[in-house]
Amino acid sequence: MIPTLTSRQVAELDELTARNFGISVEWLMEAAGWRAAFMCDFPTAVVCGPGNNGGDGLAAARHLHRWARLVSVCCVDRSKYGGAAAGELAALEKAGVEILDDLRLEGAQTVLDAIFGTGLRRPPEGKYAEWIEAINESELDVVALDVPSGLDGDSGLAYSPCVRANTTITFTLPKHGLVMLDGPRVSGEVWVGDIGVPMQALREIGVDPPKGLFELSEIFKLPHR
Repeated sequence: MIPTLTSRQVAELDELTARNFGISVEWLMEAAGWRAAFMCDFPTAVVCGPGNNGGDGLAAARHLHRWARLVSVCCVDRSKYGGAAAGELAALEKAGVEILDDLRLEGAQTVLDAIFGTGLRRPPEGKYAEWIEAINESELDVVALDVPSGLDGDSGLAYSPCVRANTTITFTLPKHGLVMLDGPRVSGEVWVGDIGVPMQALREIGVDPPKGLFELSEIFKLPHR
């Protein structure tokens, strides 16, 4: 049985990995962005919200741009980026990529959903809700980053609205909400990607990872439960 992570454990893991193992949030964000971009085989619109989930999306957009698979980068509110995410935004702009304040999906076959991560605890509102609804109505293939936006990462409750993903790429270990309540219904296929978090760091937050978790592959598909 593969263990899952709560949102509290995710935050603890990020802090511990930086403090005890010298692996910064910036490094983890870059690795997560590469993993997310790898899952997008077709022309992709990247849709980013605030926080580190949005930063992961911005990192993914830069790789998709390098691979000539980026159609657009749409940010709900770029003013809310700080820290590592702000650095990813600056790097993307230096690469010559236009950052859009409106949602543009024309020409895309895939949407990379990086609006909300594991910390969401209430229904999306305003522009966030409008963009989630538009993604669902687009009928494009949707790849969610870590968890579908609108899904409570701990309880598995899908708020209204919630992204309906075809595929979810989650990092290090599955998030608890992906396998609870509505999680399996809105997450599609769930893939777990290695972003370099030491196994010892997981043990130090009380999680015992299966032996050889990423021994055979740097990414694996989570079996349906």
